[in-house]
Amino acid sequence: MSFNVYLSGEIHTDWREQIERGAKEAGLDIHFTAPVTDHDASDAAGDHLGPEENTFWRDHKSSKVNAIRTKTLIEKSDLVVVRFGDKYKQWNAAFDAGFCAALGKPYITLHAEDIIHPLKEVDAGALAWATTPEQVVQTLRYVLKA
Repeated sequence: MSFNVYLSGEIHTDWREQIERGAKEAGLDIHFTAPVTDHDASDAAGDHLGPEENTFWRDHKSSKVNAIRTKTLIEKSDLVVVRFGDKYKQWNAAFDAGFCAALGKPYITLHAEDIIHPLKEVDAGALAWATTPEQVVQTLRYVLKA
């Protein structure tokens, strides 16, 4: 079985690379996609549409341009992994999880135990909760090779 997996969320650690490497080592047939993980490039995604004096409108335009990619890749995915890190609040990741729930798209949450409470609704919609990238890889291995 082949899978398309979208890796959503936190961009400040190498969790995506760990999952991709683990899947490759396990011989899993997975095509991974992700949002733009270069923070400055993501923030500037709408700048080509014209300058804005108010940062709200700059962020608004860029979020919409980024949403073209995110929405398309989530819709094309078989599964989404949503990572919540501990350094920043990933509101975009929570939005992606909600989008998955609305689509009936299966998703796995990936986060530490100390943020279970604020993510209780997000986790309630997930089909699995992992605390490490290795657990995500083990879940993918089961799904694809069971």
